[in-house]
Amino acid sequence: MKLGLQLGYWGAQPPANAPELVAAAEAAGYDAVFTAESWGSDAYTPLAWWGSATERLRLGTSVVQLSARTPTATAMASLTLDHLSGGRHILGLGVSGPQVVEGWYGQPFAKPLARTREYVDIVRKVLDRKEPVTSDGPHYPMPYTGEGASGLGKPLKPITHPLRADIPIWLGAEGPKNVALTAEIADGWLAIYYSPRLAPMYNKWLDEGFARPGARRTREDFEIAATCQVIVTDDRAATLAAQKPIMALYIGGMGAPELNFHAQVYRRMGYDAVVDEVTELFRSGRKDAAAEAIPDEMVTETMIVGNRDEVRDGVRRWEDAGVTMLLVACRDADHVRSLADVVLR
Repeated sequence: MKLGLQLGYWGAQPPANAPELVAAAEAAGYDAVFTAESWGSDAYTPLAWWGSATERLRLGTSVVQLSARTPTATAMASLTLDHLSGGRHILGLGVSGPQVVEGWYGQPFAKPLARTREYVDIVRKVLDRKEPVTSDGPHYPMPYTGEGASGLGKPLKPITHPLRADIPIWLGAEGPKNVALTAEIADGWLAIYYSPRLAPMYNKWLDEGFARPGARRTREDFEIAATCQVIVTDDRAATLAAQKPIMALYIGGMGAPELNFHAQVYRRMGYDAVVDEVTELFRSGRKDAAAEAIPDEMVTETMIVGNRDEVRDGVRRWEDAGVTMLLVACRDADHVRSLADVVLR
């Protein structure tokens, strides 16, 4: 099992101790460090800034949002960071949700699967640099010939030769069609709210993608990086209680009531009634009650909590389910080191 340090996206202010966390992760044997974006800080700037102080860690985005950049702009950022890091970049992509795509980026959310396939295809064409990049669209036509076009657009190759044509592309995916697409066209899956109990279901989705003609990878060389809070503690009850308000936010407050991808994940786990109750309570302003409605077993579906031996058993369970990397958030350098001592030693 590998560990990836998930720095996430910023809140109101930049995190003060990110450089310390990154340095500790590299010294402790973590495999990678990841940054994210929502509608505040971007993913690439912090990754390049903090990553410049590292020598071994892979530098990943988990995730950059498709609608934030054109495919060619993302390919440019990716090949640039890959050069600067000596070939250590992982490009993690995700479609986000309709509230962000349409509300923040001002673009239509429709057909996320088709957009993802087309987007990844263009990025790979840029990185291959075999010929000028063209795309028939319909989502990202190149050259653009639609309304307002000058007619002077010309297919181009990147001026800069990419260091690697095969920069790993990992996709953030939650539903069956998205996960199957990920197995077909990507090099890894960024899984959020992964549950080892549902591994047979995930494997069915993944196998569908691996079996498609032209699939890029097989199960043997495909990475599954799952977001997982790993907490070593002797006070399990208090730790679980502290996680519930965060879960209530994502289950009850993220997205629209009729379309919340995070809530759908927990419905697949069999928690329909809890999701309905948490959503109703959270959206009526009763956030504390929403958190209290979440049972302990729902928390431990997607994270590993317990003493050292319990955590080691949990890590083995996730590894047996097919996970190759745990993406963990850490509060300080001691936390970074303590997880490495339990998981990697």
